[in-house]
Amino acid sequence: MGQTGKCLCGAISYEAQAEPLMTLTCHCKNCQRQAGSALSVIVGYPKGTVAIEGSPKTYDDEGDSGHAVHRQFCDNCGSPLFTLAESAPEMIFIKAGTFDDTSWLQPSAHCWTNSAQPWIEMGDIPQLEGNPGA
Repeated sequence: MGQTGKCLCGAISYEAQAEPLMTLTCHCKNCQRQAGSALSVIVGYPKGTVAIEGSPKTYDDEGDSGHAVHRQFCDNCGSPLFTLAESAPEMIFIKAGTFDDTSWLQPSAHCWTNSAQPWIEMGDIPQLEGNPGA
């Protein structure tokens, strides 16, 4: 069994059926706004390896890279759940706080650090000014 999770009200649930490819903290302004926090922790999986039950609503956005970002959330409780980014079309990103078990999470990099809040401690993991691989 893979990693499972759900939105706050439980209307949308998922199971990630592969190993994650990356875990990032995103500091872009739009992730800050969507998360209502200083950053968003996202876990990237190969697209097609996450089984979703329920129907998330999609908000189409433009990221700091200028590429389309499709932010999916529960239209009942408002929980942000998934991100599909034109800059990484082969991946689906899951909002880390929605996993049932988060004890295994360990970010591998910070991205969009030029938008990071000055009080955030970055530690010794890589700090990227944009997307990974950009």
